[in-house]
Amino acid sequence: MSKIIVAGSSNIDMNIYVERLPRPGETIGEGRFMQANGGKGANQAVAAGRLGGDVLFLTCVGDDMQGRMLKDVFASDGINTSRMKFSSASPTGTALIFVADDGENSIAVAPGANRELLPSDIDAAEPVLDGAEFLLMQLEIPFETVRHAADIAAAKNVKVVLNPAPMAGEIPSELLGKLWLITPNETEAEKLTGITIGSVDDAFKAADILLGKGVDNVIVTMGSSGSVVCNSSLRVVVPSRKVTAVDTVGAGDVYNGALVTALSEGKDLVQAARFATVASSIAVTRPGAQSAVPTRQEVDEALASFQ
Repeated sequence: MSKIIVAGSSNIDMNIYVERLPRPGETIGEGRFMQANGGKGANQAVAAGRLGGDVLFLTCVGDDMQGRMLKDVFASDGINTSRMKFSSASPTGTALIFVADDGENSIAVAPGANRELLPSDIDAAEPVLDGAEFLLMQLEIPFETVRHAADIAAAKNVKVVLNPAPMAGEIPSELLGKLWLITPNETEAEKLTGITIGSVDDAFKAADILLGKGVDNVIVTMGSSGSVVCNSSLRVVVPSRKVTAVDTVGAGDVYNGALVTALSEGKDLVQAARFATVASSIAVTRPGAQSAVPTRQEVDEALASFQ
């Protein structure tokens, strides 16, 4: 059985690289186009697999050329694809992404088959949770599927990790109480807690609120300001690694995939956060999402000099 189960979305990303993000109603020419594989779930699964994690991916893609291609790609990164679902009713999810020269991005997603990963699919895949250590999820699949998967995993003492992105509404307290770890960025932490994250102290305040709602561990990521790692007995700031960003698409996904990989290897939360910080810092220096995921050798070499 795999140590890490990732349940989440799979997309085809249509990326256009432009000088700056267009304003509403504006057309910007001279863009460069690149098609890549994406989706938050897939990005996190690929990051974990490429970095050496023992990963099984629960996802739904279209029964189309793109979906079949994605299965082959996942397998090439060592991911167990035996529980992938293929939909004959919906196409593989698609994301349209603008990326500006300064690395900022704007994204629109057509979820397609991602909406068909249902609670019944989690029931059918329940045996793979036996013996797993971590279940990593995001919010690009139906919320009832996320909640159902968390219920089953928590009952089996699997550590449930939620990257609460994209945030579309409140997360009920009964789900928060099932989480071993939550990993919001600044915007997501504000939506979850009402605390505007303008400093490390604000991040700690937001983390304390989430701990008070029943989450066991909290990591708030703050981009170039680093991250805070908190639980009932731990309050640590992990600094960022300074790089020149080319493309920030998927940076948080690489962070989460790397984080769970490190945790599955026995690293503690702070060590895992440092590993994830280095992995994501390498990814933002390259275009694309999955195409930007570094190798384990690259991360280990950069980690050796990360202060």
